[in-house]
Amino acid sequence: MTEPTGAVAESGTLESRCDLLRSLHVPGRPLLLPNAWDVATARAVVLAGFPAVATTSGAVSAALGYEDHERAPAEAMLMAAARIVHSVDVPVSVDTEAGYGLSPFDFVAELMRIGAAGCNLEDTDHSSGSLRDPYWQADWLHSVREAASVEGYGLVINARVDVFLHALDRQPQADLFDDAMRRARAYLEAGVDCVYPITLWERDVLASFVAEAGSPVNIMASPRAPTLAELAELGVARISLAGALFRGAMDWVNGRLASLADEARQAGLPLRAAT
Repeated sequence: MTEPTGAVAESGTLESRCDLLRSLHVPGRPLLLPNAWDVATARAVVLAGFPAVATTSGAVSAALGYEDHERAPAEAMLMAAARIVHSVDVPVSVDTEAGYGLSPFDFVAELMRIGAAGCNLEDTDHSSGSLRDPYWQADWLHSVREAASVEGYGLVINARVDVFLHALDRQPQADLFDDAMRRARAYLEAGVDCVYPITLWERDVLASFVAEAGSPVNIMASPRAPTLAELAELGVARISLAGALFRGAMDWVNGRLASLADEARQAGLPLRAAT
């Protein structure tokens, strides 16, 4: 894959970008990440004043014409991430799903090559659709950390905990707490920087998770979650929007296109039959 050129030269060394991204994970003063999916949206995030960019695999996959959950080729996803990294002068954390089946060494080499300051790694096995064994996942995360350390690469690893996502609205979140916390502790012991219990939004459970994790916690902002100010008060260190911006943008585009299509029909302009 040919590496794009651009603004990365202005953003200092890769290590300095890793250090900056890590330093922004402050419990009680969280890093807010409106997730981007291409160069235009990444630049918009930076222009708005945000100090780092994170990607979202769901939106990147959709923009490339694929479904989420590692249905897109790893090379295409990494190329898209590389374009983003080299277009902005802030650290970029790349949503790398479950690692694309790469070995820890190859995975780290790819992220180093594109200049990623951080990554998301989730504990869902997309080939089966089930959660990975937490101890297997912890070993894999530890191997990623070791591979990065050998290269002197301070990759910021955000380990997603998918327990709440897999049981979405089928069980009380309090019933899932012990499993989620066991996974979080194992991943933190493996050397990750932050844990991300995606779709955890019940305030009491969330507060207990943050308090017991004892390390930076990433929470997904959503209408069901506490407000940004409340998440900060609870000690959250990182807040992600995940695919919310992409969905909002597509809702606007679809609405605008529907309006234009109605206007075109009224004017007798050619349109395909609705599908």
